[in-house]
Amino acid sequence: MNYEEFLRQIGKAGLSVRAFAELLRMNPNSVSNYAHTGEVPDHLAVIAALMGEMGEQQIDFRKVLGRIELRAKRPRGNAGPGRFGGDRQQDLDLLP
Repeated sequence: MNYEEFLRQIGKAGLSVRAFAELLRMNPNSVSNYAHTGEVPDHLAVIAALMGEMGEQQIDFRKVLGRIELRAKRPRGNAGPGRFGGDRQQDLDLLP
């Protein structure tokens, strides 16, 4: 799904990008970054299409999502607070 269609679908559901991301416990920047590529991953496209259709049919998808215990995604990598980039790489000693 292209990003414009994604925006149209979440708009049919009465959502902004920020509200969509918050409902799915995602970082809003992670969702809006797809505008640069112009494409949205399939799993988000399916969710947006279903929410758009439910919004058009006046079905409260928030109630359905409320029954699911969603956990926030953890940041990628090993970097913890105060660390940048995780663990240092080790030398491979490939040359004799």
